[in-house]
Amino acid sequence: MTLVLIGPACEDLIIIGDKENSKVGGASYFQSFVYEEFNEDYLAIVNASSEDLINSFPDKSKVKLILKDETHHFINEYPDKDNLDIRRQSTNFANVPILSDELKNIFEECEIDNDDIDAFVLTPLNSNDFPIETLEFLKTFEVPIYVSLQGFLRFMDEDNSMILKLSDNLDHVFDISDTIFMDESEFDIIKSEKFADSNLVITNGSKGSRIIEVGGTTIKINAVKCDNIVDATGCGDTYMAAYILAILNNKTLIESADFASRIASKKLENYGPYKKS
Repeated sequence: MTLVLIGPACEDLIIIGDKENSKVGGASYFQSFVYEEFNEDYLAIVNASSEDLINSFPDKSKVKLILKDETHHFINEYPDKDNLDIRRQSTNFANVPILSDELKNIFEECEIDNDDIDAFVLTPLNSNDFPIETLEFLKTFEVPIYVSLQGFLRFMDEDNSMILKLSDNLDHVFDISDTIFMDESEFDIIKSEKFADSNLVITNGSKGSRIIEVGGTTIKINAVKCDNIVDATGCGDTYMAAYILAILNNKTLIESADFASRIASKKLENYGPYKKS
């Protein structure tokens, strides 16, 4: 059985204070390190314009590239190196949607059918990445679908900056999702929407996280103290992967969130993706 991660790989520029560093990024990239470390069977399907990006994944044999004309580029700027909760982001808004026919071709190539898939993990970087037709195609597999909300809310403003706002796809996102992951700023955008059939997992940096269960019950999770914060980029993606890993191994919501908090804290102590200590 396989966990299928679907979302772009990207090129990140990380600016912390006055220091800059370029590296591979994207939620599927960060999450693959968590699944690799804990021996979870997974397949990462990513889209980008260069095969070089998949060379940085922990196991290239578990990555399938959808070759596109463009790659997502992100600048993650942390102006205060002592407070990595504060981040400014900008992007090139690459228009490289992941199409259902592209996914069908990969499943056929890998000889994957419905019975081979445990769950899907969708990690868009902007609102172009998952057309409605692709969401509807994935729903036909009738397996759990875990969604990172952030990309569905990212749009280009009039001055080419990035803004968060509601999208036309959200009804479809809520319809297919078992659990939706977001941060507090993203929850503020969607909190008036109807999401009665999905659990919401909401992260808030050093302030911890919370789960809003189907039915409205809220569970608060404390952050795990980290004394040596090095790199916050990808921390939310790492949390999401660890949470899903625990849920798939039959842990409770609280146990899964506690585990995810510990793994995210360990990721903070290292530059780049999670590394088991």
